[in-house]
Amino acid sequence: MRTQTGPDDEQLEAGLSTVLSERRQLINLAYRFLGSLADAEDVVQEAYARWYAMSRSQREAIASPGGWLTTVASRICLDLLGSARARRERYVGEWIPEPLPDHSEWISGPSTTADPADRITLDESVNMAFLVVLESMTPAERVAFILHDVFRYSFAEVAESVGRSPAACRQLASSARRRIRTAQQAPATGTAQRADIVRSFKQAWEAKDIGALISLLDPDATGLADGGGLVNAAPPTGGSEQIARYLVTITGRAPDLSILERTVNGEPGLVVQQDGVTVSVLAFDFAGERIKHLWAVRNPEKLRPWTTA
Repeated sequence: MRTQTGPDDEQLEAGLSTVLSERRQLINLAYRFLGSLADAEDVVQEAYARWYAMSRSQREAIASPGGWLTTVASRICLDLLGSARARRERYVGEWIPEPLPDHSEWISGPSTTADPADRITLDESVNMAFLVVLESMTPAERVAFILHDVFRYSFAEVAESVGRSPAACRQLASSARRRIRTAQQAPATGTAQRADIVRSFKQAWEAKDIGALISLLDPDATGLADGGGLVNAAPPTGGSEQIARYLVTITGRAPDLSILERTVNGEPGLVVQQDGVTVSVLAFDFAGERIKHLWAVRNPEKLRPWTTA
């Protein structure tokens, strides 16, 4: 027996569809704020919980559900960012943002985000170097900059999320831009060139060719590894020779490792697998024709989209 639907039911369904259609936008926002897909998902879930905690009449009185959800999610992220310093101090070892694969390489497993609509849009605002710079910003700078410069919200709209005046938010975004310009002083490297450098780096690593690795690394290159206290991770390393020798040592101890070229946060990167399981994801930043920074994420909790549980 088919149930009759009236105008109110149709309006409710249309409203529900509109609200749920904001999920991808909210996930994208929250990931850029927090650098963690798991935390982004929690934030969006909390924002929706607050939406449905209101009465129907309260929800209907909101002219822009999407704007309301964005403001609430941004405020939740701002609170989380405010406590992030304390959480980072409790984190074991270096903290690196959670790496994301290209959409075509996303593996769906029991512990991954199953809905394609939830996947992060990969652009320059999620590459690892950019996310690392965001980590150096104050929470208010980060939120103001991402909302205005990345997602194109007006400063009046940003002010609602940050809890400051539009003029103050303009200053916050300007300060954030200065941080980014300072961090991006190295000559730009083209996409094809970056891919070639990573491919050559992979081949030199597989061949255990220390000289070739050193030639691909900036003399003052830095390397960080994030194991989260769950797996062994290399301590911070500096200098091309030290990094090259460490990488060759790793492959010497585990000859069954497979090194694969993959897209990491929209940029050429490498994935290291052992027995078909992803054990490390490497992202790079470049200075001209050489690698300036290397980030290796080994924390299995941050590798959910890269491997099945």
